[in-house]
Amino acid sequence: MKHTPYDGSSKPFTIGLTQLDPDRWIEPDDQLQHYLDQKAQLLAQSRDAVFVADNGTQEAQEELLQTLSDYLPPRYPGLYRQDGDAMMVGGRRVALSGDDPLVIAGSLIQDDLAIMQRGDRGWRLGAAYIAFPSSWSLAEKFGRTMDEIHAPVPGFEHGTRNAELIARMFDNLPPGRFVERFNWAVNVDGSLHLPKSKSESHSATAIDLTEESAFIRIERQTLRKLPQTGAIVFTIRIYSDPLALLRQRDDAATLALSFVEQLRALDLPQAAYKGLVSKRDALISALLSIAG
Repeated sequence: MKHTPYDGSSKPFTIGLTQLDPDRWIEPDDQLQHYLDQKAQLLAQSRDAVFVADNGTQEAQEELLQTLSDYLPPRYPGLYRQDGDAMMVGGRRVALSGDDPLVIAGSLIQDDLAIMQRGDRGWRLGAAYIAFPSSWSLAEKFGRTMDEIHAPVPGFEHGTRNAELIARMFDNLPPGRFVERFNWAVNVDGSLHLPKSKSESHSATAIDLTEESAFIRIERQTLRKLPQTGAIVFTIRIYSDPLALLRQRDDAATLALSFVEQLRALDLPQAAYKGLVSKRDALISALLSIAG
């Protein structure tokens, strides 16, 4: 359990950006090949569902691919090695040409990638390779501005202080500064690829969630501005941790109680957005059991 933002360090429904050491921009781990295998399978089966790009994003895509190609081998020499016009990723050879640059970039790392560009109506999603969405559809968000993307999120609607702060931060983010933020959710499915549309209604019937059947889904986002094109790159890394693992930690009780506090603090629209209305009571019960 690498990240535990439910410990109180990352409050739900806040912007929650913190400074990030550039050396921690990308964090591959021993599941790298598993993630890349799933990405390759999804791309082969339903490319249009996981990758979209406007024609005007080619330069930003190329800059991102070059940035990753320069970053990964010196930062993780045991995992990445440049081999002519290809990158060796563990035992996998990834050609650095012959496909859309964003697809190639996403085939090097566990993270999903999104490129935002500044237009007349604000920052807009111009290209994305999203293999592991968290209960949303890429088709619903592609081409939309940040205000439109965040419209369903309680407290982030157009005209709210959060929406204005995000727009200002995007405009003023210098290329040398990296930031990160976290989201969390709880599911009864530990799959990485969970593309259910947010427009689908949530059941009001209580779900029989147990410690053994629940998964904590952590979303680690990083943001940086590319120096040449000025595009903003989101990396989105998914961690799906079985809730039962929490019991094995030395700080299990502290984490469980902090998690309970965050769950109880959610109002109804926030709980509904996170899909927790039908799960919250059972989840709190499981966490209190873990806390002893």
